[in-house]
Amino acid sequence: MSKACDDQCSCEVSDPKNTPPSQSSVSSADWLSIYKVPKMDCPSEERMIRMVLGGFDTIQALSFDLSGRTLEVLHNGDADPITRKLATLDLGASLQETRAADSEALSAGLSSKSEQADESGTLWILLAINGLMFLIEMTMGLIAQSAGLIADSLDMFADAAVYGLALYAVGHGVRMQVRAAHVAGILQLILALGVLVEVGRRFLFGSEPESLWMMAIAFVALVANTVCLLLIYRHRNGGAHMKASWIFSANDVVINLGVILAGALVAWTGSNYPDLIIGAIVGAIVLNGARRILAIKG
Repeated sequence: MSKACDDQCSCEVSDPKNTPPSQSSVSSADWLSIYKVPKMDCPSEERMIRMVLGGFDTIQALSFDLSGRTLEVLHNGDADPITRKLATLDLGASLQETRAADSEALSAGLSSKSEQADESGTLWILLAINGLMFLIEMTMGLIAQSAGLIADSLDMFADAAVYGLALYAVGHGVRMQVRAAHVAGILQLILALGVLVEVGRRFLFGSEPESLWMMAIAFVALVANTVCLLLIYRHRNGGAHMKASWIFSANDVVINLGVILAGALVAWTGSNYPDLIIGAIVGAIVLNGARRILAIKG
């Protein structure tokens, strides 16, 4: 889990339409602007970009390539307001070129809009899975005294927040979207800081994490994240950005494996350090995600 036109230019950002642009509007786009976005490497950054650019009536379609860290924008009018808006996300976005939209670019834009509509059902399932696993891991993490499980639950919460915001964005103005993002970001920030403080407290005063519970619950989370990966993978033929989303979502699986490994090391060494280390690492990742969300401006 990133950083407004209002304080950088004199334009007034209008509310997005309640429905996606029609095929005729996409076909009438005049320009194709290509951006390099070095820090856009997972679906959460894609969702945040979609949200902050949702207020531009001049934008007709967005096409993402996460593996190549590139964003293509079909639009009318000047690209400068779009460039300034992307800069607020602190993802290193830079405009590579703007050229007249040709038939190939317009066709890709139409395909991208169709794929985006097809993804909404998958988003609801992903939201449900991540929300449920957040509650399970947080509860069991407290019972098992595991900082790793608690931190991993926050990673689930972060994913659920991103999916929820993507769904909430439909039919809402950009300012309402940003307000909702900030609420999620503040809650995520509080939880992440709480985990890091708890890791410090347990480091000073000790803890006795239950290794078997750590490994068992982390395995359940691993299964849940694998299901999420498979759901995303179903859309692999719909566009390169969805295939890349599947690849980079494997980070969640790596975190689950890290918690399982930490549980095994706790059982083997009898030390709580492996649990505290994985908890601190995941807590820092979630904290950085909260920082990016709170940096979004309307």
